[in-house]
Amino acid sequence: MSHEPVERRDAEAACAADGSGKPRLRDVLGPGLITGASDDDPSGIATYSQVGAQFGYSLGWSLVVTYPLMTAVQMISARIGRTTGKGIAGIMREHFPRWLLVAVVLPLLVANIINIGADLGAMADATRLIAGGPQLVYLVAFAVLSTALQVFMRYERYVALLKWLALVLLAYVATLMMVHIDWAEALYRLAVPELRFEQSYVVGLVAVLGTTISPYLFFWQASQEAADVKAMARRETLRSRPGQGAAALQRIRLDTMIGMGISNLIALAIVLTAAATLHGHGVSDIETSAQAAEALRPIAGAAAEFVFAAGIVGTGLLSIPVLAGSAAYAVAETFKWRIGLDRKPGDAKNFYAVIALATLLGAALNLSPLNPIQALYWSAVLNGVVAVPVLVVMMLIAARPAIMGRFTLTGWLRGLGWATTVVMALAVVGMVATAFRG
Repeated sequence: MSHEPVERRDAEAACAADGSGKPRLRDVLGPGLITGASDDDPSGIATYSQVGAQFGYSLGWSLVVTYPLMTAVQMISARIGRTTGKGIAGIMREHFPRWLLVAVVLPLLVANIINIGADLGAMADATRLIAGGPQLVYLVAFAVLSTALQVFMRYERYVALLKWLALVLLAYVATLMMVHIDWAEALYRLAVPELRFEQSYVVGLVAVLGTTISPYLFFWQASQEAADVKAMARRETLRSRPGQGAAALQRIRLDTMIGMGISNLIALAIVLTAAATLHGHGVSDIETSAQAAEALRPIAGAAAEFVFAAGIVGTGLLSIPVLAGSAAYAVAETFKWRIGLDRKPGDAKNFYAVIALATLLGAALNLSPLNPIQALYWSAVLNGVVAVPVLVVMMLIAARPAIMGRFTLTGWLRGLGWATTVVMALAVVGMVATAFRG
């Protein structure tokens, strides 16, 4: 990405015009908003669509439950980076056994590569849906484009361009106003969880949890907060300058709550839309992009496939840098390489090599016969499994005074963090148990 200095407003130093000392909302939105936007990636779109088509409104409750959980986890991730000025892998390298570091980073790397591959495959498949031609050409083009943009363009500018393309996801929200939804049933399912000890249902739950509470997002947000400490002159790590803590934690809280809120509202809209348009018409298994696009036909009409493809491509181009970048941060911190998207490629060769290699390996996975839509769904399931050990380690980091100083995690945030870990673990155990039972 471009490595020219970019002037950035420091929300922690910016005050409201009324002199209240509170940062302006426009200054607050940063890593949390970007993380939230990246969470509704092609894997998320496919997973929420599949869950809505297969189970109707029955799993809608999971997105009500995940909002406080995902918000808490991302706040903890951001707090770690802002307090220490380091990413999760960098902290583990200094304070945890080497074997544990490898045991956490290696599955993350594998999961990210698979997720990148699934996203690239879906982007190529969606493009072929509206433009025709060979899918392999689109696959190679997106892989090369994503790699080039990550290396030569600063991510903040990249997001500023692509976030408008991701706005097509609002079509799912608009569709809710156009289709017949049994709101009594939908609201009941949102408020009253329906628990089924069936393999497909539990796998669907793990997929929702995995695509919503994804381990690569933990690493990304912690690393971005750490990078901001270096990039913004007034910021110092909270360990060395505790006086900055109140403003920093307030900014993180608002940024993350808004970012995750937007992400979850769109996710819920996708589930409800698919439940009404696909499940309601007997479609319970999505195997192609064309089938998934049908959910948008009530609002987009003949342009449904185009709108769906724009959403897949836009969110894919947003999320692939986060997937590849979080992998690069984790690997580079493990080996103590130079890191940072603000560095020139020649100053952080190994860091950028990981980004390029992860993207290209992900593209190569598409040479397998796996269906692109199913690949997205199962990459979400894999993220749900990998998230469990990462969450355990992250909570241990946040609880160590030797690492966090006076900003050691306590109270409700600590409780929600461990609750998230337990929920994810129980879902994975349930998935394994139902597989053996079946």
